[in-house]
Amino acid sequence: MGLAKYVSYRVVNALIILFFVLLITAFLMNKYMEDTIKTDIENRIQQEVYRNPKYARLSTEQKEQIAAQKRAFYYAKYGLDQPYIIRVLYRAYDAMTFNFGKAVTLRSSSGSSYVTDIILEALPRTILLFTTATIINIILGIFLGMKAASNIGSLLDRSISTFAMFTYSLPMWWTGILFILLFSYMLNLFPSGGMISVPPPSGIMHYVDILWHMALPLITIVFVSFGGWAYMTRSIVTNVLTEDFVITAKAKGVPERKILYGHVLRTASPPIVTSIVLSILGSLSGAIITEAVFSWPGIGRLYWMAISSGDMPVVLGLVYITTFLYVFAVLILDLVYGLLDPRVKVGTV
Repeated sequence: MGLAKYVSYRVVNALIILFFVLLITAFLMNKYMEDTIKTDIENRIQQEVYRNPKYARLSTEQKEQIAAQKRAFYYAKYGLDQPYIIRVLYRAYDAMTFNFGKAVTLRSSSGSSYVTDIILEALPRTILLFTTATIINIILGIFLGMKAASNIGSLLDRSISTFAMFTYSLPMWWTGILFILLFSYMLNLFPSGGMISVPPPSGIMHYVDILWHMALPLITIVFVSFGGWAYMTRSIVTNVLTEDFVITAKAKGVPERKILYGHVLRTASPPIVTSIVLSILGSLSGAIITEAVFSWPGIGRLYWMAISSGDMPVVLGLVYITTFLYVFAVLILDLVYGLLDPRVKVGTV
């Protein structure tokens, strides 16, 4: 299978999977969405008919007739007069086109009630914190893991292994609370939470203030996570170092650095790339408890607010976004594997 055909096959396959996942989700959650739309329609009718001075002198029967006409109009507008399966298909199509409708109670900082606006406002904040922390973890973890693997049994190797086992067992939210007590209340180095001071500073200090608020949660995430990355890289690279081609390269006198970064890292790259792609895309979903601890207004905190307030359109919008990201991650991994391993391109799948 050629590269172009392989890419086309994987893209079409990902779109089909995404559609069916969204279709199942729309089927399960369609009633909640339609109840929200119907509630919004009834509120409009109350404002346009029963509380409208224009119809104040009409009888109750006449108002009900006008209300029934408007209800039929809105039902047709939102497709509520269609068969159930058609409505579910419309809901899945809206999800694929990122049309999630309006939130019930939540609003963006600009006052918009559209779910897309609310999510797009929270997403950059999550990227700023969690994706940045993930990239730092990846760089530190791979570098230290490679160093430890090339010096098995050394002090660095033992230290990284011990540190990784210790930090991997720590809940991030619990570590965050301890760091807040230490760095915010005892040492008074960083704010205890939030993304910006009140009132917010202007000019360049606005961005400095964001970085100042971001420092403590960033330190917490990196502290808890980078050891695991280093240990994973060490384990993968250690296994590759026992391969025959590495022993042969050493026997030929190939420099250690060239063996490590030119041959070993490329051979070990598929599982490492898998973890990198999944971690970066997973970071876009944020973390509910960690964001709550630091009062960081990202996707995780938005999840919590939407669930707490019962705002189903926002919950469903977030579920759809998460589903899209993970299907997209699998697609990226398939394409990367096709580039890293030429055998994938000539396979039947």
